[in-house]
Amino acid sequence: MESPAKSKLWYLKQVKLFSDLNDSEMDEMEKMTRMEAFKKKQPIYLPGDPGDFVYLLKSGRVKISKIGDDGKELTLAILEAGEIFGELEVLEETPRDTIAEALDDASICMLRREDFERLLKSRPQCSFKLTKLIGLRMKQIENRIEDLVFRDAPARLAHLLLNLANSLGREGTDGCAIQTKMTHQELANLIGTTRETVSLTLGQFRQAGLIAMERRQITILNEKGLTRLM
Repeated sequence: MESPAKSKLWYLKQVKLFSDLNDSEMDEMEKMTRMEAFKKKQPIYLPGDPGDFVYLLKSGRVKISKIGDDGKELTLAILEAGEIFGELEVLEETPRDTIAEALDDASICMLRREDFERLLKSRPQCSFKLTKLIGLRMKQIENRIEDLVFRDAPARLAHLLLNLANSLGREGTDGCAIQTKMTHQELANLIGTTRETVSLTLGQFRQAGLIAMERRQITILNEKGLTRLM
């Protein structure tokens, strides 16, 4: 059985941001981080909390969200194992303005701001990768806001399903199957609508022959038909 330290070091080596670090640098990284366990639905940080740590998701899922002026929650991202988050406020030295919450029981490595900044200064390639990551995330958020402004709920849901198929889907004989742990409420939070609207719209998509659903699997049967809804 692996020791906790070995397990953490193995995990750190899987984070793309650190892929250029050599063995001695990885050993140093292992010493700088600490592992924390978070229960399902437990907040990791809240708006106004200081940006003192960068977080590396070892296992489980984490939701990053914001509460709008109308009191509704908008999910900005659902992160899977191997992803980094909380880095923007650390770099800008500002308080958190989003909510990070564990969607499942999660194991997370925490890296202090001082250590993270020292890493970026000493390893320019890590800094470059981080800049690309931040740019990609900002683009995703901009696209989501654009969806809310210019698309109706069926179009937003069709867009989301096609994005999930692109990132998580597996081609099968009937179409592209998406294995997702997301509930209808979590899908609703991603597109700024209600759980009832998502359930109704998924049913309409199924009746129209655009998708098939079985438990937590959604299969895209007619990609062109979904694209036309956008």
